[in-house]
Amino acid sequence: MSEEKADGFNHYSVMLEEAVEGLNVRPDGTYVDGTLGGGGHAFEILSRLNGKGSLIGIDQDSDAIVAAAKKLEGFGNRLTIIRSNYGDIREITKRLGVESVDGILLDLGVSSFQLDKAERGFSYKLEAPLDMRMDSRMSMTAYDIVNGYSESELYRVIRDYGEDRFAKNIAKHIANERKNKTIKTTTELAEIVKGAIPAKMRAGKGHPAKQTFQAIRIELNRELDVLQNTLDEMVELLSPGGRICVITFHSLEDRIVKSAFRRFENPCTCPPDFPVCRCGAVSRGRIVTKKPITPSEKELEENLRSRSAKLRIFEKA
Repeated sequence: MSEEKADGFNHYSVMLEEAVEGLNVRPDGTYVDGTLGGGGHAFEILSRLNGKGSLIGIDQDSDAIVAAAKKLEGFGNRLTIIRSNYGDIREITKRLGVESVDGILLDLGVSSFQLDKAERGFSYKLEAPLDMRMDSRMSMTAYDIVNGYSESELYRVIRDYGEDRFAKNIAKHIANERKNKTIKTTTELAEIVKGAIPAKMRAGKGHPAKQTFQAIRIELNRELDVLQNTLDEMVELLSPGGRICVITFHSLEDRIVKSAFRRFENPCTCPPDFPVCRCGAVSRGRIVTKKPITPSEKELEENLRSRSAKLRIFEKA
């Protein structure tokens, strides 16, 4: 069981072996872990590097930075840790004088530590202020979305990012409730969402607030925008034969990665009935995983939160 435990930072490294194997690590290569977390994936990558190899670890969460630095302190100058968003990968590598890398790993979504630490405000089960910031330096919080967005904006967020069939009713209930008082805590919001969904539709489907909390978190942290806008830059940064491995946790993330990898492999924009390509678009490589890799039965027994994870891998030509 590969659960990271450093300074209270508990996080199970999802598909640890599969993801690191997927990178096809070269001992003297240069790698980027764009979502460092507690350092579990990074530890395995660093363990495969020699004195000429290096890893750049990026995370926007200060708790993750502290935990990873402690876990990985034995690797010395093979490791550089940067507190930032992986969306800044080009700026970070330029600043470090790195022109290309041999592999990039992304383990998306919220960590177990973030979910389990009540005061972070990610969990609908634990009472806390409505926060949900992955980067505590941000001024905006989930409180601002819940209390400041219009009803139509809330509906858009919950519909698009939560994919909840009751999005319209949930947005209406939130808007009505805040007419009486501001909504301050996670449990207050969870109860409002619960009240917006018919009782017969709630039975046996987990907590009804899960999708709404996911939607607000994605909106606040711009998770899908960052992913969508950065994949092209990441492939450009790869050396020939370099790989990008992305672990997603819900359909919206996976759809973006799947679509991008298909476009990288086959960028042709010619009509299907053209006998030969005329647009001149050149393939940027190949999809290694024609179907996504999913967690093993053993991993699911150890960490149920892995159940929705999918790993996709692309190799640059």
